Amino acid sequence: MAEDEKQARELLGAKSFKLDESAELVLETDKRARPRTQQERSALLHKLIHFQIANLLLTGVNLEEAKKELIHRYELTTRRVSELARKGELPTLFAKSFATGLDPHTAFLSMDDLEDFQIGMRLSLEGIGAALSSRDGFTVIEELIPGGSADRLHLLKPKDKIIAVAQQGQKPMSVVDADLREVVRMIRGKKGTSVTLTILRHGSTTQTFDVTCVRDEIDIKDAAATITYETRVRGGKSYKVGVVGLASFYGGGGTEGRSSSGDVKNLLLEARSRGVQGIVLDLSRNGGGLLEEAVKVAGLFLRKGAIVATRSSSGRLRVQEDEDPSVSWSGPLLVITTRLSASASEILAGALKDYHRAIIAGGDHSFGKGTVQILSPLPEKVGAMKITAGMYFLPGGQSTQRSGVKADILVPSAFDDDEVGELKSDRSLPPGSIGPFLSDTVNDPEPAGHWTPVDDRTILVLAAKSRERVSKDSDLARGSRPSRRLSCARA
Repeated sequence: MAEDEKQARELLGAKSFKLDESAELVLETDKRARPRTQQERSALLHKLIHFQIANLLLTGVNLEEAKKELIHRYELTTRRVSELARKGELPTLFAKSFATGLDPHTAFLSMDDLEDFQIGMRLSLEGIGAALSSRDGFTVIEELIPGGSADRLHLLKPKDKIIAVAQQGQKPMSVVDADLREVVRMIRGKKGTSVTLTILRHGSTTQTFDVTCVRDEIDIKDAAATITYETRVRGGKSYKVGVVGLASFYGGGGTEGRSSSGDVKNLLLEARSRGVQGIVLDLSRNGGGLLEEAVKVAGLFLRKGAIVATRSSSGRLRVQEDEDPSVSWSGPLLVITTRLSASASEILAGALKDYHRAIIAGGDHSFGKGTVQILSPLPEKVGAMKITAGMYFLPGGQSTQRSGVKADILVPSAFDDDEVGELKSDRSLPPGSIGPFLSDTVNDPEPAGHWTPVDDRTILVLAAKSRERVSKDSDLARGSRPSRRLSCARA
């Protein structure tokens, strides 16, 4: 990294430097030749620097500003790698590289990674309740989580920069140019303890001031299940539909013992009380989560029965069932999927499809992640290994591996890209199949919980109407564009 910084300084510091507009660079690293000599590596870096300068110029800065900014970025990279070496964290990087070389989903999780994973499953953390990002060497507050300790103070605002952090009874430590993960680690802490942030705020004047926050348990509500209501008029009649958004399958403690199945159940009860005629379950950005939660969510729409089977590497087969005979919603059900819908969301969508309980609409197929991972904590608190140890199978006996769950009704999506999905992942495992294990207890004989199975004729009619509607709507035909979100960490 120091050599890269040196070359960048020499190239950009030369008075004769001009942007080479004819330079060509293959951006996808797996599609360009790996440098075999120092000379080839230097030539590649030369092209990369010109490409980076061109990108900075597109933001509206002039050439001198772009050169200064890029040199600063190389400085930060060198400094952070040196800091990793000083803290003995380089072995962590090697462990991560080794794990990802086995298959797409085996991974080494550092203690920070493990904490983030657990926060995502619990939807809660102990901290001040702020979403942070790193910009130009500064840690920036992007958002205050409603109800969090930072929000309750009414002293902090989005765009405030954190320039120092002080633990209770200790002197402040500068966090300018610090790695975002390190800053987050300093701000998080045990509930009831305090942390003082030194804030830099730009406005009509530049202010610097301290804010002391008492850490608390923060409920991450923006990642929980949601519901919105839509009304459509067809044939002179008004229909009310509840759209349930579910971005992950979470649970396992946290504030009020929150879980995805519990939240979705409450939303379905609310929808019933509002007299909806149909439910749309949006899994379009659901990348998975806890398997047992996916089974429980499936059980909200089915009476009881087998939902998924897992086969271990030793060949042992285990069927997981929903054992709760209650049905929270027995009316019409549509499930939305895209190529971003993966793992546990594919199990839910696939089980509902195999039992003819729901119509699947969206992209051509879901992601295609049909493998099982187990999380094994490592000794000495160095982290954990997430290891691929088996494969999932749907009630019809098919695996979702590589092929995913195919949609009954195709709706163009911004994610309909052949590069998205397990099929394109390096070292992905081949699919498999087992005998069907469909249960005959999934429908309720009692009228209150009985649902009408989806038949092929209904799907054909709806698919034809959808194709006609898409052909007349140019925006829909192109597919909606995904929103761009800044990568943040919560503290």
